[in-house]
Amino acid sequence: MTEIVVRVIDCHICFINSGVPEFLLLKRADDQIYPGIWQCVTGKIKLGEKPYQTALRELTEETGLSAKKLWVVDQVNHYYEAGEDRMNLIPIFGVVVNSKDVNLSKEHLDFQWCSIDEADRLLLWDQQKSGAQKFDKMLTTEKNKLRFTEVTL
Repeated sequence: MTEIVVRVIDCHICFINSGVPEFLLLKRADDQIYPGIWQCVTGKIKLGEKPYQTALRELTEETGLSAKKLWVVDQVNHYYEAGEDRMNLIPIFGVVVNSKDVNLSKEHLDFQWCSIDEADRLLLWDQQKSGAQKFDKMLTTEKNKLRFTEVTL
């Protein structure tokens, strides 16, 4: 029977510039899985770690940034891995940071701060696009959701 697991997270990073969200996208290094694609921060959940803790850890490991505020985005991504016969459920987080000074890990070879429209154009995976769009709406037009989804740091 197909296994259903929660083993990875997605985390969308945002810097608020004069009231306008700018999203950080990372370009995968050529020697990594999914080489050359643009993505948000992603990562595997370690044993004993809560998904939001993974998001915070991966944020720091992959970008050198730290969270000012963290929220749960009201969507769960999913994908099926045929080779493992595994259905992955992926919690999505959104984080606002105080700085745009990125220090990339070896997993990535480039980064870009961009508008939500540009993020939509650059991201490969439809569900990551949707997660970024939902987080953007939370920050701009559905701000009431922020009260109910903030994770206490």
